[in-house]
Amino acid sequence: MSHTYYERLSALDASFLGFEQRNAHWHEAAVLVFDAGPLRTKDGGLDFDKVLNNYEWSFEAVPRYRQRLAKIPLFDHPVWVDDPAFNVRYHVRQIALPQPADERVLKRVCGYLLELPLDMDKPPWEVWFVDGLENDRFALVAKMHHCMADGISGMSIVQTLLSRKPFERHGAPRAWTPRATPRRAELVRAEVARRIRAPLELLAPLRRPGEAFRAARDVVQGLIEASSLGWRPASKTPFNPEDIGPHRRFDWTSISMGEIKEVRKRLGGTINDVVLTTAAGAFGHFLREHRTATDDIDFRALIPVNVRTDEEKDLGNRVAMIMAELPVGERDPQVRLQRVIETMQKLKRSKQALGVSWLEGFADRVGSRFFVELSRSSTRNRPFNVAVTNVPGPLMPLYFLGCQMHAIYPMMPLFPNQALSVAVLSYNGRVFWGFNSDWDALPDVHNVVEGIGAQFRELHAAACSTPDERQQVGARR
Repeated sequence: MSHTYYERLSALDASFLGFEQRNAHWHEAAVLVFDAGPLRTKDGGLDFDKVLNNYEWSFEAVPRYRQRLAKIPLFDHPVWVDDPAFNVRYHVRQIALPQPADERVLKRVCGYLLELPLDMDKPPWEVWFVDGLENDRFALVAKMHHCMADGISGMSIVQTLLSRKPFERHGAPRAWTPRATPRRAELVRAEVARRIRAPLELLAPLRRPGEAFRAARDVVQGLIEASSLGWRPASKTPFNPEDIGPHRRFDWTSISMGEIKEVRKRLGGTINDVVLTTAAGAFGHFLREHRTATDDIDFRALIPVNVRTDEEKDLGNRVAMIMAELPVGERDPQVRLQRVIETMQKLKRSKQALGVSWLEGFADRVGSRFFVELSRSSTRNRPFNVAVTNVPGPLMPLYFLGCQMHAIYPMMPLFPNQALSVAVLSYNGRVFWGFNSDWDALPDVHNVVEGIGAQFRELHAAACSTPDERQQVGARR
């Protein structure tokens, strides 16, 4: 009998499948921009055979590329199984931009590609090679469902295609033989056994009563902190329609990492604090332009926090979703930064991430269905206004075969009542921002994008000015 294989999704992974709706598709993505010259063929196109070969080599490091979703009968829990019908040419595609094609044209095309749902009957990822960008460049638009990876593991998957130096792939990788999918009865038996063991696993910490009591106390505190915001609606804003539409705008910008570090050095905080301060300033300016009062607003951002240990290198999602109140009404950039620093330090001292992480682990043992429903119902209550994620990326230039990567703009999906998400990723001396938005609710999302640059310039100017100059600016405000 052939060896069978399956891998059970965590409750958190499964919850992202539960968020999938007609107008809210839950894939994450990135737009990577490369020099095209080294991949040019004699007729001027991209050497797509080399592209496909590079992908097939990467499957050795990431078996998930060739796996699809299945369900455990009766329990309806998703699992990963090998896809015997896998075909790389279905997942890796190429198109060309209409000429002349600048960044603006690319953004419109990316918005269309990113709004398309993935085929969930096949491995839930796809890649589009978009040729014809000005300055002899091409874009790689990579999409994968959020059940497959979070920002950290997703970046690890992308990096299997890249290298620190130009490289070539010689020959084809080893032939792949898919492992057989377990029979229905085998899946059910294993899940029943897992459910029987679950109470014992949950009670195991009681063997050490002192530690168990302290851990339980921290978890309860974390759940209370998370629920205090999670069940209270945030303020209604233009970022929060009753229901988003099917069309997407994808926009982007970038900021110098050196200048961000300069702000951090002079005014304190972390790189993430500077990012959130800049975003809060842009959000506030946009809201005031739309005649939304910001002085007493309860404006919150959903922030995924990586909870992996140093030893955990697995794929999938290992994040806890926490919420932070952003001072969008504060006009003074230096004061706004200090308020963000205080908020984030308070969150780091809190048990909110621990409580959410424990809830995810509990759902893994007793079944994910209640966790999926809990997550969906909590988001209907508008507990946050926008989502902001910040992923550390590689510090050095990377290459796809011989082609240098110049930019990488990440994308985070939208919840049904959330018209904007902001993803931030650092790479090679710059911080790249990707803005995913509902086209109907936010047709002028470019004003938020332009606001990022304007607000950061104000913050950087405040950081580089003398104390007397900062005091004079504060008095004028």
